Amino acid sequence: MNRASSDDRPWYRYPWPWILIAGPAIVVVAGIVTAWIATATSDGLVADDYYKQGLEVNQMLARDEAAATMGLEARLRLMDGRVEVDLASRAEAPLPERLRIKLVHPTRSGEDRELILSREKSVYVGEMTAPGPGRWRVMVEDEAATWRITGNVRLPDAPDALLKANGKR
Repeated sequence: MNRASSDDRPWYRYPWPWILIAGPAIVVVAGIVTAWIATATSDGLVADDYYKQGLEVNQMLARDEAAATMGLEARLRLMDGRVEVDLASRAEAPLPERLRIKLVHPTRSGEDRELILSREKSVYVGEMTAPGPGRWRVMVEDEAATWRITGNVRLPDAPDALLKANGKR
């Protein structure tokens, strides 16, 4: 009869119900956290206007070919918030007074930077807050967007980059 009297505890005093409830409870909490992360953060890789961006590919390729025809080459230097671009043309094409430079992060569009550089003697210069570390896609183009040169730079390890026009299709 002593055995029967020891089983008079309520169910929540036994460990096995809690062990069995813990698994599904953890899954529910993880699901709620996942749903919150999905709704609270932005997916920078998904474009709303993907069709329009696809149509613009040929225009971008034409701009690359225009830069190749002009024989453009640019040396980019990023240092202490200062951006310098030394632009040269092997075909001796006229160079613009101002350049647009874009630093594009491969995965975080919110980190992208755009800047207009003014010509000082033979170099284009401008001020920009230093971008974060990592690999960045660099685009140099004229203000009228008739040509562009692209390349990559790894910051802070290699703040200099040589960008050459590539007109291949």
